[in-house]
Amino acid sequence: MTIAETIRQLYQTGGPVIAVLLLMSVVGLAIILAKSMQFAINRIHRFKEARAAVDLFLSGDREAARAMVSRTRAPAARLTALAIHGLTAAPLDDRRLREELTRVGNDELRALRGGLRPLELIASLAPLLGLLGTVLGMIEAFQAMEREGSGVSPAVLSGGIWQALTTTAVGLGVAIPAVASLSWLESRVERLGQEMDSLVTRLFTQAPASRSTKGR
Repeated sequence: MTIAETIRQLYQTGGPVIAVLLLMSVVGLAIILAKSMQFAINRIHRFKEARAAVDLFLSGDREAARAMVSRTRAPAARLTALAIHGLTAAPLDDRRLREELTRVGNDELRALRGGLRPLELIASLAPLLGLLGTVLGMIEAFQAMEREGSGVSPAVLSGGIWQALTTTAVGLGVAIPAVASLSWLESRVERLGQEMDSLVTRLFTQAPASRSTKGR
């Protein structure tokens, strides 16, 4: 059986509810692929250069630290480069610099979280839509039993229940991958946020106290 035939059979079984669930599955898959590509292009998993730059800066080799973070455009490296520049050249005091770094870091994380809300909505609504389809199917099955009267065939009842439960199965089939993917994507963004916070904290707490305090 081809994919088109399977989809046609599912639609005939579950009706509009199945159509909505299939549309949600397509949208969810598109979001997952788009976010995975975005994360890969932005290299949000790359922390090596940023960590090395912090180590170099704390050891006193500021030029090498700048060169290290200039080799990649990963979010952690960009924030580290901004922090190093602020600690060496920018006329901002520590409090204002940390506020600026927090703003930039939050903007980075907000951009990476963009598009995850629809995926969360799909993960939440898919099981409910499946349950709705089941309830509607069960209503139709009992209506068929009422029309048949006392001579209702068990095949009529079992067939109606089977059709009704199909929507629940499809709803769960859409929701489970969505939930798993959402958890994985959010964990990567959370890991990036924790890493950026750790890098900035190291720079402020362990850096030599020789930087200018202009602006205080």
